[in-house]
Amino acid sequence: MSIARQKSPVTIFGLPAEQGRWLLIPLGISILLCLGTVYSWSVFRKPLEREFSIGATQSLLPYTVALVFYAIFMPIAGYYIPRIGTRITTIIGGLTMGAGYILSSFTHSISAMVLTYGVVAGTGVGITYGVPMVVVARWFPDRKGLTVGLTIIGFGLSPLITAPLANNLINAYSVRPTLRILGIAFAILITGLAIALKLPPKDWQPQHGQSIATSRTGSQTYPSAMLKSRSFYGLWICYVIGALVGLSAIGISSPVGEELINIDPAVAASSVSLFALFNGISRPLFGWLSDRFRPHYVAIASYVLMFIACILMIHAQQGQVATYLVAFCLFWFCLGGWLAIAPTTTLRLFNPDHYAQNYGIVFTAYGVGALLGTLATGQLRDWFGSYTYAFYPMAMLSIVGIIVASTLLKRDLPSHYGDGTSTPVRSRE
Repeated sequence: MSIARQKSPVTIFGLPAEQGRWLLIPLGISILLCLGTVYSWSVFRKPLEREFSIGATQSLLPYTVALVFYAIFMPIAGYYIPRIGTRITTIIGGLTMGAGYILSSFTHSISAMVLTYGVVAGTGVGITYGVPMVVVARWFPDRKGLTVGLTIIGFGLSPLITAPLANNLINAYSVRPTLRILGIAFAILITGLAIALKLPPKDWQPQHGQSIATSRTGSQTYPSAMLKSRSFYGLWICYVIGALVGLSAIGISSPVGEELINIDPAVAASSVSLFALFNGISRPLFGWLSDRFRPHYVAIASYVLMFIACILMIHAQQGQVATYLVAFCLFWFCLGGWLAIAPTTTLRLFNPDHYAQNYGIVFTAYGVGALLGTLATGQLRDWFGSYTYAFYPMAMLSIVGIIVASTLLKRDLPSHYGDGTSTPVRSRE
């Protein structure tokens, strides 16, 4: 009986695994579409500032804290995914996120919303976020970068749907009922979708196709090998900079449009959907690039685009809508890129058997970038009375990123990519 079981073909949704595994990508996209609503926070900020009589720094706090807890719980969830399973982890995260939104709908102060939205909802996002990527990465050892990039497109494209949806709900029902509606919907959707998530059998490989040889640590145990690697620190610092600049820009997208460019608030909110489109498109693109080119080349390209966006906004004036749109499309594009560069590079450089745990540690860079960036932009706005001054440090950090990527984000050992070169090896399965 056991021999027959071992020889029976692996199936997904009743299809042979090599066909059925592709259905896991839209499944993961749908889950991340719900989680990515956090990127629509700029739509909530102005109504909250009016309702609670608060400034820019305070209205950013729930978003900032949500991103920090999202980053904190990513490595924690990564540790437990192999132990309690993908389905249970996703259900716990989805219910926690939904509870955070629902509790936020009953708050009457920004401090309470920091706890409910920032801590509770952010924790739920962190618990759930890594699961679809782990599932897809395990089912696609031959196309890691492309398929992980395609899956996380849901997180980036989320504001394309949720920003105008939330804006319409706010106009119809106000802020807090909108949070309640979204919380109930997310809890139901994520819990339902979690049922279909599963990992492949151990050592499962597709019969045809190519896979990228990745560095395995041999007798070294997790996470000591990774933490001794120069490339880990290069990746971590580069990710901090990419997240800091990208998340800072995302958090101020609508306010910058209204204050610096003087466009209509409804247009500013709608433009978030355009930005989200670029954020989504960049993920599979940068995942594909990260499969084919050395990590530091891809990182440098992203920083050059960030620097161009900063220069555009430093010189932007009222009425220059095109400049605003181009610059923020680039900001969102690059942040989406980093959310594909970082996991794909983690898969390439470090033992993929510990991917959930490894990327959880790398992802702490996202939390650091979120905390520093979003607080700094709000504070600069309150100090100087204009968001223009936020783009000067962003431009400087882009230059620092180019330097760090050029010096640290490289292989440590001759065999780092498996063949004694710094070019990834492609081997037939």
